Amino acid sequence: MVAPAGAANSVTFQDSTGEPGGVKDITTVVVSNDDKGMITFKLNVPSAPSYTVDVDVDVYVNTDGNANTGAVDIGGVDYVIQLFRGEINLYKWDGTDFTRRFGDPPATTLIYQWSNGVSIRISAAELGNTKRPQFFAGVISGITFNETTGEPDFTNSVADFAPDIGKGFYTYDVKVAPARLVFKSLKTAPASPRAGGTFTVRMAATRSDTGAPILNGQVACTARAGARTLRANSARFVAGQAVCVFSVPRASAGKTIRGTIKITFEGKSLTRPFSAKVR
Repeated sequence: MVAPAGAANSVTFQDSTGEPGGVKDITTVVVSNDDKGMITFKLNVPSAPSYTVDVDVDVYVNTDGNANTGAVDIGGVDYVIQLFRGEINLYKWDGTDFTRRFGDPPATTLIYQWSNGVSIRISAAELGNTKRPQFFAGVISGITFNETTGEPDFTNSVADFAPDIGKGFYTYDVKVAPARLVFKSLKTAPASPRAGGTFTVRMAATRSDTGAPILNGQVACTARAGARTLRANSARFVAGQAVCVFSVPRASAGKTIRGTIKITFEGKSLTRPFSAKVR
């Protein structure tokens, strides 16, 4: 099993094999995540090369590691991911049952793909921002449906669980690279500042983990025109960009302004140089 591109870490959990009675046998469970916190659960089921409607897959997740929260009768499970009748859904424990209610995570990231088993992908943010989920999974097969009502009948169904019933949970650590500030653009205006005029430097940046633009934080600039130090008249965010404005000394014609612009956001910094010749 190859971890998804960009996966920060991948762990393979071995399940027992050779289950009797025509069970769709889970051989291994591979869990991985990328640097955006997208978790992939891959249940390898070689005896099920493609999905069939008689199969129900459930992944039970204790997101906080506390057996006394969530469904305490099954080890504190907080969420269940269910693939049934070709649809995949996320359910949250409401104190009585696993349901979907107003205000629950939207599960917009939840998708699946079937090839010799199922790959289920979901954001850790939609699993309570879990950092160390504990989980077990089950594949039930042989489900039939009432021809009149459409109700499922589990009478003759069989199931395999990973790990085996009575052996607790698998534990997985979500590991992501620390977020960085990513440089996007730097512009100066005018390109050739005029002595006695103003000179503006603009820089845009984004977060490495989400790609979201940096819209606030601290802005600092340094600059010199020849040997003379320039102080920024303003250094702040304007319309989603870090902006510094300088007054250009009248006696600086022919000199080159050189400096740096720096963004500091949530303890992380990004600095870029700039230069422009005064006319």
